[in-house]
Amino acid sequence: MSAQQKQHHGPTPGQGEVHVTWGHRFRWTADHLSREEYNRLRMTYDELAEDCLDILESKFAPAHAKPSSPIDAYALLEKHHAEDPTLSRLWSEVTELPPWVDWEQIARGQDLYYRYGAATLTALAYQSLIGGTGSSGDVSEVLTRTGGFAVKAARRRLLETQQFSLQVTESLASVRPGGAGFATALRVRFLHARVRRRIMQLAATRPSYYSAEKHGVPVNDADSIGTIAAFSSNLIWGGLPRQGIYLRPQEILDYLALWRLVGLYMGVPTDHFATPEKAKAIMEINLLYSYNPTPTSKMLAWNMIRALELEPPFYASRALIEVNLRWLNGNELADAMDISRPTPYYWALRAGQTVYFAAMCYINRSIPLFDRWQIRTFRRELWSMVLDEKKNGLGRLSVFDFKYSWCHVPGVLHNS
Repeated sequence: MSAQQKQHHGPTPGQGEVHVTWGHRFRWTADHLSREEYNRLRMTYDELAEDCLDILESKFAPAHAKPSSPIDAYALLEKHHAEDPTLSRLWSEVTELPPWVDWEQIARGQDLYYRYGAATLTALAYQSLIGGTGSSGDVSEVLTRTGGFAVKAARRRLLETQQFSLQVTESLASVRPGGAGFATALRVRFLHARVRRRIMQLAATRPSYYSAEKHGVPVNDADSIGTIAAFSSNLIWGGLPRQGIYLRPQEILDYLALWRLVGLYMGVPTDHFATPEKAKAIMEINLLYSYNPTPTSKMLAWNMIRALELEPPFYASRALIEVNLRWLNGNELADAMDISRPTPYYWALRAGQTVYFAAMCYINRSIPLFDRWQIRTFRRELWSMVLDEKKNGLGRLSVFDFKYSWCHVPGVLHNS
């Protein structure tokens, strides 16, 4: 069965019906969205952020700002939110937080990211980022038009994604309103609004450039929900279990609470992460409705593979990258993405890595002293990996201004 055939287009499964998609077996519940409900999310988006971006650019942009240079929308929002009712509405939504925000729980969720550090990083890179991007045909149609995932830019995009996750998990001060993680979440939110607006502007003058009817509005609510799921649900019920690691019930609640808060900052409908059952269901409907490898999505995945191959700090060979992709996404999805099949030697290496990761994680979390050491050490080491230029890092913190060239020919990826 081809990837195109594999994507679910038939009737919504019935309540209690067992469904299998891309090797993942699950039972349909009331928390799973119907195809019609999911399609509605593909046509809705964060209108408030786009309205605020227009206001910030037209009324508050510095006089010396060049039209071609994106403004720091977050800095302007922070400074001028009291001067416009629309800006005030957005600022209130992200600073006057709902009762479900429990800061002690958020802190525990942040610690979890580092408690399972190596396994977490591996899952996010190979399952959520490369696997998710390489499987989602609609999302790839947006990414390819930004030019930001061409080979030479892909590594930076991956590092910026890692920076984002580190900033929202660094500390409570960072993720509270006004902190660095809070600011980054808002900057990414405005980045998404800028990308959506630009693509729709180009499509308005040349309809063949992008079809919202076919692919959904760029960076729509379904995409945004999928992004939060990639950092949370996919890790909890996909990336970690495939590496032999199963979270405790309280850890699941804590980690979901963290990413639900980040989603709130980013304008994502957060009710889908209110309970573990809802969060797991959203992961499963993404697999069912969104995963559909296309030539464009496969090209984006290969660009990311080439950007990581034999690069510091891990210097992973292509075969090692491929075996990680197969281990974490399953052979069925990897085949649809045209990922090569590694030799038994690499499968043995990956099996050994899984045993090692699982053993170390279970030992460390059972001994409080080791657990604190692990969390503290990984916080430091991951920042070094992202920023250290000697390790081919960013060199300095990104402000997510996305200065990459727009691809004006659909299906063509810039390599600059």
